[in-house]
Amino acid sequence: MCATGRKTRRQERRVEAGRGAMIKVLFFGPIAAASGARELSIAHSPGMTLGHLKNMLAAAHPEAMRLAVMLAVNGEHARDLAMPLSDNSEVAFMAKFSGG
Repeated sequence: MCATGRKTRRQERRVEAGRGAMIKVLFFGPIAAASGARELSIAHSPGMTLGHLKNMLAAAHPEAMRLAVMLAVNGEHARDLAMPLSDNSEVAFMAKFSGG
């Protein structure tokens, strides 16, 4: 919290309560703006896949997930939504971008 008692923009939000293993979710660019967060912590459950996580986030942040076209798990590009996620995984959701 900042000096005014408000949550800071970068403060982590917890989507699901629970102790134990967590998955760190990162949002970039317009996805962060649409979701209202740059980072979330999601409780890991046994058998959780990338697709399961994406569907869970789509239910909570539909506009943000419509923008998510690129995914990375632990720093590696990921396309397979059946990819199993382990506890303490880091999953990044990114929108299409261009530059030059």
